[in-house]
Amino acid sequence: MKEKKNLFKIFLNVGGGVLSTSPMLLGIVFSIGLFNAFVPPQLIRKIFSGNIFSDTVIGSIAGSVVAGNPINSYIIGKQLLKDGVSLNAIIAFLVCWVTVGIVQLPYEISVMGKKFAFSRNLVSFVFAIFIAVLSTLILGVLS
Repeated sequence: MKEKKNLFKIFLNVGGGVLSTSPMLLGIVFSIGLFNAFVPPQLIRKIFSGNIFSDTVIGSIAGSVVAGNPINSYIIGKQLLKDGVSLNAIIAFLVCWVTVGIVQLPYEISVMGKKFAFSRNLVSFVFAIFIAVLSTLILGVLS
């Protein structure tokens, strides 16, 4: 009997988690739809030229500016992959999306101090590029 109560609690927790993230996921799906309607894939291919270094830096910059949570970034990353953006740029975008935060920088400065905030963001930015290149190299070796 106790196992049934625990199982029921688990299902309630999972259901609550799904319900609480649903509006966010729905919002990002609608945002991608709007983005696709107003920004054609040709423009994205023009911005991301196929050059490994510049695409990775552009992806890192984009991820740094538009910070968010990891769940949304995977949906955006999949759409960018469909639009022909290189895997380097997408990985750099995803890592910077989560680790670098230009948007929350003022708050981080007020809590942690200017030197720490800028240092952490700079190191995270550089490592995002490194992780993107290393990930694609590893994936290239494995495939």
